[in-house]
Amino acid sequence: MAAGGRGLSRALRASPSPDWRQAHWEAKARLKPEYDAVIIGAGHNGLVAAAYLQRLGVSTAVFERRHVIGGAAVTEEIVPGFKFSRASYLLSLLRPQIYTELELKKHGLRLHLRNPRSFTPMLEEGTGSKVPRSLLLGTDMAENQKQIAQFSRKDAQAFPQYEDFMNRLALAIDPLLDAPPVDMEAFRRGSLLQRLKSLSTLSPLLQAGRILGARLPQYYQVLTAPMTKVLDQWFESEPLKATLATDAVIGAMTSPRTPGSGYVLLHHMMGGLEGVQGAWGYVQGGMGALSGAIASSAAAHGASIFTEKPVAKVQVSSGGRVQGVVLQDGSEVRSKVVLSNASPQITFLKLTPQEWLPEEFVQRISQLDTQSPVTKINVAVNRLPDFLAAPNTPRGQPLPHHQCSIHLNCEDTRLLHQAFEDAMDGRPSHRPMIELCIPSSLDPTLAPPGCHVVSLFTQYTPYTLAGGKVWDEQEKNAYVDRVFDCIEAYAPGFKGSVVGRDILVPPDLERIFGLPGGNIFHGAMTLDQLYFARPVPLHANYRCPLRGLYLCGSGAHPGGGVMGATGRNAAHVVFGDLKSM
Repeated sequence: MAAGGRGLSRALRASPSPDWRQAHWEAKARLKPEYDAVIIGAGHNGLVAAAYLQRLGVSTAVFERRHVIGGAAVTEEIVPGFKFSRASYLLSLLRPQIYTELELKKHGLRLHLRNPRSFTPMLEEGTGSKVPRSLLLGTDMAENQKQIAQFSRKDAQAFPQYEDFMNRLALAIDPLLDAPPVDMEAFRRGSLLQRLKSLSTLSPLLQAGRILGARLPQYYQVLTAPMTKVLDQWFESEPLKATLATDAVIGAMTSPRTPGSGYVLLHHMMGGLEGVQGAWGYVQGGMGALSGAIASSAAAHGASIFTEKPVAKVQVSSGGRVQGVVLQDGSEVRSKVVLSNASPQITFLKLTPQEWLPEEFVQRISQLDTQSPVTKINVAVNRLPDFLAAPNTPRGQPLPHHQCSIHLNCEDTRLLHQAFEDAMDGRPSHRPMIELCIPSSLDPTLAPPGCHVVSLFTQYTPYTLAGGKVWDEQEKNAYVDRVFDCIEAYAPGFKGSVVGRDILVPPDLERIFGLPGGNIFHGAMTLDQLYFARPVPLHANYRCPLRGLYLCGSGAHPGGGVMGATGRNAAHVVFGDLKSM
């Protein structure tokens, strides 16, 4: 396993433009004793919040624990010459307003859109010299139907209606992402003016109801039923159902048979890139280049961003109001407000003095579901994977399917459920669900000539192993060897192409990136932890019981993914509060 460390500096030097931008804002940042706002953590949401606040004239400082900004949206050179999006690895969900309002293209953001988008090869024994079948899906509906018809003509006919049905639901929910949830506490106990303001936040909900209309009961089922039940009503072929079901369980400790799994699928349908609804793509230079562009936008308006400056605690005045933070080196930084991009658990259970938080609130935060099934594996290879279902060209150049999310062990929803059941017993999945991506197929700057970086997003791996076992190097390597054996069955020769690997099991994701339990969303995206219950009921509008302290990370509405909505929404709430102070 290749060692981690300060690889990002090498990665950025390989790309002059991002390196200049980072050096520029680092050189400008000089620690002052006081700011209007302090942000804990330079994850993408924290950077987005900083960029908006600074644009609104709020002097803002961001303090990051690690040597590199971006939180989970980072680029790190784990193996010399290979630049990995070490945690998050795809872009789609970032809100379109953020692209334009923060002028991210001006600040160097470049995207590679993927089409086709999804490739599911089959393992079909006994076919002799016949090439195994595969399912390739993209933006061309006629081609999608042709692909699906290999497995079911009925499903091919139904697929356009299914897409329209789901897209309508995504369209209805989309406005909810860009506004704070209904403030139930203000509605219950606030002044008449506060109650009226709270009622105004109902507008996106009413708009959603109008869009869904008479089909609201069917859409309600999508949000509450097991995804398998929903898919069974539309389709009969398992390869199609399993491929679609991967988006219902990705990053979640749930099975397609778990009630409510449909929302996670819907969450992943709400994106788009450069005006293309539902498009997913790679960031040139890796996900760290996105964080760099946001940081550059923030710094251009005067925000100060500091790395290797961990916050030790939130400071509170004797009157019970936030007055700044204390850094780990003992430095005190005063501020009118503090926004935390850290998880709710780190924010409220570790950084905030407990005497200033109600006991019931602390208990609710400590009981949040943060189970994670994810092990992320970053792999350096000296040639492209050569799939039996879609053989490489003689020269080994990237083919359309190489740019996709490649789904392995996903031919049947029963495989996904069994993989989940293994983890529920405290064991890593015997046949893990694998999403394999090769960003260097579209962005050759990530690897040496002829070589590639491979991202393996795998599940299910429990945080705590059964039988008293721990995630030591032996257990990690045993699991990764199993994953590689699975890939080898689809693409013989894969294991021989590996020149380095980086293994991140749930405890590693927690330790390195601050993801509670290794959960990429900062907490389960289940209906009991969404909208006005995220992170907990009555405190879902980015505020908390301690005056002046706010959440701006994925643990708040609308949740996880590289979306930026939480940072943008929180910044506007904070600005409104500062104006009334």
